[in-house]
Amino acid sequence: MDDRLTANLMHFARALRAAGLPVGPGKVLQAVEAVRAVGITDRRDFYWTLHAVFVNRRDQRELFDQAFHVFWRNPDILKRMMGLLLPGMRTPPSPDDKEMSRRIAEALRPPGTGPAEEGPEKTEIEVDAALTVSDQELLQAKDFEKMSGEELAQAKQLLARMALPVAQASTRRWRPDPRGPRVDPRATLRRMLQSGGDVVDLARRSRRTRPPPLVVLCDISGSMSRYSRMLLHFMHAVTNDRDRVSSFTFGTRLTNITRHLRHKDVDVALEAVSGAVEDWSGGTRIGVALKEFNRVWARRVLGQGAVVLLITDGLDRDAGEGLGREAERLHKSCRRLVWLNPLLRWEGFAPKSSGIRALLPHVDDFRPAHNLDSLAALAGALQQHGIRREASRQWLREGQG
Repeated sequence: MDDRLTANLMHFARALRAAGLPVGPGKVLQAVEAVRAVGITDRRDFYWTLHAVFVNRRDQRELFDQAFHVFWRNPDILKRMMGLLLPGMRTPPSPDDKEMSRRIAEALRPPGTGPAEEGPEKTEIEVDAALTVSDQELLQAKDFEKMSGEELAQAKQLLARMALPVAQASTRRWRPDPRGPRVDPRATLRRMLQSGGDVVDLARRSRRTRPPPLVVLCDISGSMSRYSRMLLHFMHAVTNDRDRVSSFTFGTRLTNITRHLRHKDVDVALEAVSGAVEDWSGGTRIGVALKEFNRVWARRVLGQGAVVLLITDGLDRDAGEGLGREAERLHKSCRRLVWLNPLLRWEGFAPKSSGIRALLPHVDDFRPAHNLDSLAALAGALQQHGIRREASRQWLREGQG
């Protein structure tokens, strides 16, 4: 193999590493050996050869696929590789090309060049009172899908420090409280014995409170793949911030990932989750997943008034069959059911799909989950007592209109 072709593969490996894949020198050597063994006469074989070397987690497939088709964009690239020419990095995209991920664009940008020029519709930059760019506010409001690699890294650091306080719930146990609503007979008698039978003030008590259990059900289907990676970071932060948290993923099946997310190191935790989950970026069967949760897990994790976070876009492969029944059962089994839907980022969103319409009547709150601001707003909402089913009913009425 010619040195220039080897350099070509090294450049591709650097692009993958810049886009977020764990690619080191060992991977580059394996890629060179694999390409030498398989050859470069067939584009499909070349794709799967590099895929086998560089991709070891399901959530890396989309990034690799985009990077491969952008880096080796020219359909005659194999002929050019036979001529040992480097790929044209500045080749203009054809009208049929899909929109390129910003992370891939940033990773494939030649070194030393600035960011790509803005199109005719330039992004408006917010400026604070001191006339400086408020990077923090821009990052908080930016959609996860539109973040660059550097911004995603910053967002993950913010998510790692995010707390999710939930309004305290009363338990069956009591604690001493001088202003409590009930008299404590035993404590009162002990006081009287200690004072020799003299009249003493009545001892009082009140209910102990503690945060209720939290259950998170996260959709990892293909339609949610752009957000599920960041939301798993959010779930990891919540799991390590408090006790009594149960986490599940679902696509075509339900998987309990609670034990995996308890690793303090987020990379170790997500690596364990990747190995345990078998239905990444596939179809979505929300009704089947909720049915399995209600049948197998509800009695174990929904005790003591648990709060349930359901993270999904509501796009169901089974067209909502049986979904309403299972959502109703789930709602009756928990203290509060909160639905987080990334589709709410669109101003013109309306609940038109059958899956969304089957879920809406049974949730207490319907909120977006597409950026840091929306997750911070969720933390504020969960500190409030009571339920707010009127919000979801309003969405349902608008959809009927």
